[in-house]
Amino acid sequence: MPAAAEDTEDTEPDKAETGSVEVDLGPAEADTGSVEAEAGPARADAGPAKQRDAFFDNAKYLAIVLVAAGHAWEPLREGSRAVTALYLLVYAFHMPVFIVIAGYFSRRSDASPGRVKRLITGVAVPYVVFEVAYTLFTRWTDQQFGRPVSLLDPLYLTWFLAALFIWRLTAPVWRLVRWPLPLALVLAMLATLSPSIGSDLDLQRTLQFLPYFVLGLLLRPEHFRLVRRREVRLLALPVSAGALALAYWAVPRVDYAWFFHNSSAEELGAPGWYGPVMTLATFGCSAVLAVCFLAWVPGRRTWFTVLGTGTLYGYLLHGFFAQGAKFWGWYDPDWVQGPLGAIAATLVAAAIVTVLCTPPVRRVFRCVTEPSMEWAFRRTG
Repeated sequence: MPAAAEDTEDTEPDKAETGSVEVDLGPAEADTGSVEAEAGPARADAGPAKQRDAFFDNAKYLAIVLVAAGHAWEPLREGSRAVTALYLLVYAFHMPVFIVIAGYFSRRSDASPGRVKRLITGVAVPYVVFEVAYTLFTRWTDQQFGRPVSLLDPLYLTWFLAALFIWRLTAPVWRLVRWPLPLALVLAMLATLSPSIGSDLDLQRTLQFLPYFVLGLLLRPEHFRLVRRREVRLLALPVSAGALALAYWAVPRVDYAWFFHNSSAEELGAPGWYGPVMTLATFGCSAVLAVCFLAWVPGRRTWFTVLGTGTLYGYLLHGFFAQGAKFWGWYDPDWVQGPLGAIAATLVAAAIVTVLCTPPVRRVFRCVTEPSMEWAFRRTG
């Protein structure tokens, strides 16, 4: 699921329409700008910010469309093996893509005042606001009027912000240890053996998705250039086709909840040893599919490049439509449960999330999604 996610590193938020580097937290950490810029954008007082790399904005927009499509397919899975296969395929890589990009742009995360401030305003504050908003919305749509507001039990899409906050805080640790990715995989495997972890801050999912964040921390610009080579793009086509065929075969045979990464092996009704094995298997599968996806992301500016700077908005806001669709009866007509309904649901979801990523929507919701909150912080330096 989601989403949404981006790290500004050392820049203050600018307007989306300026084309400059800006805060864009959500399913794909705020972009730093050029992929060639190893250190990310320069500090605000160090001169003009580097130009954003269109590749990452394109990747984030295309990924957020897949997130929205996946949510639109959820009510249609029961009656269609084909829809469920697409759902399984997309869920195998869409959040890993976001999280890898989040890790890549968190390579310089540390405890400096500027970054701590952006961690609070760009992650913690939106988490609180949308956790409360989704709780109240769920009370209405699901008639759960007694549901309490809890900041420790992330609801729906907000788990990603809670996880991102924790991952960012631990980023210096992963840069320090000798074997960060193997260690992160071990922690993820151990999490699948521990049903007692509970739901506080969704730590089960935070730990199981941790390897993707650590992988992003380890990547360099040349790695992204490598996956965009022509031979990789050509190879991605048969690999993706084979993955879709495998997903179709696996639908009645495999519990695709393994790709949600939010449950232990015991909670999924599997023997304990399944957990570590499935952690490695899903990591390998997700990494291959993420490469296939990124290989075909355009590197040039397109009509949707600017929308990639607003994926946090699309991620956090589209959930209200995804949750409300059943309450509003969008899935009630019989034809919606057929092939035309699946196509219509996909197009509507893509259109909604596209609108939610546009600059006008960003201007309206910036006060709760990317607040400056200068009044809350002491002046530094």
